[in-house]
Amino acid sequence: MKPLFHHYKLLTEILRLPVAELRFHVAIDPADIRATYRYYTKPHPRYKLIRHKTIGAALLDLNGFHCEEKYLELIKGKNAGAYHAKRARGRGYQLRHIDRNAYIDDIYAINTSLEERQGRPMDAKYREKPTHFDTLKHFRYYGVFNPEGRMVAYANLGHYGNFASFSQLMGIRNNDGIMHMMVVGIVSELIGEQRVRYLMYDTFFGAQPGMQTFKKILGFRPYRAKYALQ
Repeated sequence: MKPLFHHYKLLTEILRLPVAELRFHVAIDPADIRATYRYYTKPHPRYKLIRHKTIGAALLDLNGFHCEEKYLELIKGKNAGAYHAKRARGRGYQLRHIDRNAYIDDIYAINTSLEERQGRPMDAKYREKPTHFDTLKHFRYYGVFNPEGRMVAYANLGHYGNFASFSQLMGIRNNDGIMHMMVVGIVSELIGEQRVRYLMYDTFFGAQPGMQTFKKILGFRPYRAKYALQ
């Protein structure tokens, strides 16, 4: 009876998740938008009856914040996202928009700074040094720089319609709060622009407990995502 009870409990939790309507706008970049939509809605690699990034999508609803201060109020407290972000800023780290092709060496150093992440070995593609990055117009590229001017973390953010989504978010491990600072800075920028409603950071289900905690203390919550191609 235990497996049956477990499945019933899981189904109940799924049905209780809030629903987010995420819309892809083809006009932004027809080729990449269609390809990303197919990737997000393909069958899950383990659970074929559900779509890839549908159940437990890690989303932050930006409609709840009319200014950066409201967001910081949500994630305040000891060991919460705002605390770590402030600590990183106090130590001299800065978030900037970047051209990735100007920081190939730094990106490669970040990618190879750990043998594994979230309990899994790094993919082979991260162990190969790139020679050039393509720049997509509907993407923004960010870097976190230490006081000496070296880039120690980076993020790639795609704008797809009424939502934006991280495609990569990577940094060295130094416990200075640099990843929290990067996410907080990007969220604050999106709130100021009021261009998208949701920010997506992959999913909760399948993520390691540490990653789930990281997302939670930055305000992300699990949703059932419904995708539309417009």
